[in-house]
Amino acid sequence: MTEFTEYLFRQFDTYTPLQLSLELTAIFFGLLSVVFSARNSILVYPTGLVSTLIFVYIYATAELYGDIIINIYYFYMSVYGWVLWTRGTNDNHLKITTIKGKDNLKCLSIFIFSVIFVALVYYWFGMFGLWWTYVDTFTTGLFFVGMWLLAKRKIENWAYLIAGDVIVIGIYFYKGLIFTALFYILLTIIAIFGYREWKKILHNQRRLQ
Repeated sequence: MTEFTEYLFRQFDTYTPLQLSLELTAIFFGLLSVVFSARNSILVYPTGLVSTLIFVYIYATAELYGDIIINIYYFYMSVYGWVLWTRGTNDNHLKITTIKGKDNLKCLSIFIFSVIFVALVYYWFGMFGLWWTYVDTFTTGLFFVGMWLLAKRKIENWAYLIAGDVIVIGIYFYKGLIFTALFYILLTIIAIFGYREWKKILHNQRRLQ
């Protein structure tokens, strides 16, 4: 336990005040975004955009190219989801729904495309083959699908996002992003509550139909 603790805190020696403040700011807005998502609030998107932009810089310094791509995609999907949720005041976009057969095909397509794309990016930089690049590539696929489902207000988005959150925690500890790792532990906990809240809303919607 002592060796593990020393390993964690030794990595703070390389932190600069700028890195620390940026990481904490990104985490703060990221937590707000997930809380708003759990509450089915459109504020999930503006808060998420702030967090996403900062994390792009953080992941660039850690050479986590898959995560950079994820956050660029997050930025796009946040804008896309913001537009959908805003326009959805009087249609089904506002309501939480479950995925259908055709949605599964889209999810599979998004996953395969994102995994291949990120693998090629790591290969281009001569890094593909390191154990964490395989994991990062896989989780990129999970997050791509999860964000697309979130924009569509599909309850299954939580399953993909939770799975991705749990897996990347180890990578962030390994790369020395301690606060980010702790952040994703909190994200996982909040996401579980978010899923339960969306499930209640979905149940109420069906009961009122």
